[in-house]
Amino acid sequence: MIKIVEYFKTNGGEYLGILGEHLRISIFVILIAMIIAIPLGIVSSRYQKLRIFFERFFGLLRIVPSLAILIICIPIIGTGVKPTVIALTILAIPPILINTAQAFINLPQPIIEAAVAMGMSNSSVFFKVKLPLAFPLMFAGIRTATVEVIASATLASYIGAGGLGDIIFTGLALLRMDLLLIGGGSVAILSLVIGFLLDSFYSYMTKYQRL
Repeated sequence: MIKIVEYFKTNGGEYLGILGEHLRISIFVILIAMIIAIPLGIVSSRYQKLRIFFERFFGLLRIVPSLAILIICIPIIGTGVKPTVIALTILAIPPILINTAQAFINLPQPIIEAAVAMGMSNSSVFFKVKLPLAFPLMFAGIRTATVEVIASATLASYIGAGGLGDIIFTGLALLRMDLLLIGGGSVAILSLVIGFLLDSFYSYMTKYQRL
């Protein structure tokens, strides 16, 4: 405990930089995954064969460990942030894509038909009816992907991309339990905090359900 306190006293600024680096990588990956997965999920919800292909393809990529993808990317892209983003994006896409597709497949058709009968345009039906109805299941996929990415982003340290993994792997190399506790504990706390913030955002966006 004393060593942990001493670490924060002497390396507080460096720690905040590492934490910020970890967050930046994670947020960037989730944004890219959403940009790719949400449109693919919406399109594949209309075509069963395409949906099955996407689910199997990205599901197969997800089986491959992120570290293996990092190693494969190094000879092509080099070290640093780029291969990390690619590996983590592959990890994040499947839950978002699958949940988005299922959300649009399972939309209540009577509500959609009622909206069309009222004379709403296709864009209005999509943004004002379909998207709000699909949001809960879509968001569940985004939340799952976010927590997984935050935990897996520690691998970024292996190829010089920084993040909390630097503290963890330094602790392993030096056999320092204090660094392992700081690094591992920070990842766990960060996951919990981000999960709480996402849950709060979800509650705010779906407050109409509790009226």
